[in-house]
Amino acid sequence: MSLKSLPIPPIPEEIARVAHAVFPRGNVFIQVRDTLGAVYTDEAFADLFPTHGQPALAPWRLALVTVFQFMEGLTDRQAADAVRDRLAWKYALSLELTDPGFDHTVLCEFRSRLVESARSTARCVWLRPWSTY
Repeated sequence: MSLKSLPIPPIPEEIARVAHAVFPRGNVFIQVRDTLGAVYTDEAFADLFPTHGQPALAPWRLALVTVFQFMEGLTDRQAADAVRDRLAWKYALSLELTDPGFDHTVLCEFRSRLVESARSTARCVWLRPWSTY
């Protein structure tokens, strides 16, 4: 997988319209996106991916899915299903309503890249800010 860093897309109009109609007071995932923006960028994960090869899924999205997964205590398979069928997740991830999502094994692969990178760089501070140095 290679990283083709792209700007974070805006929330699709159809998703925004439906999400605000369904959640007029918002919900935690919509509020995360509305308050914090996309939170992560692809550039923050550039060192995890080679520059050549099959394009990787947007790392900013995978990082956010990983956070949402932890918030809800979901397995990888359940988190991948949530990307496909939860409106608020699609909103936070800037995905079209018809986006098919990804295979659940992508999450394990992404976390493995994070852990491997943390072993060799200062990223461990980002992953575990509570640790002592």
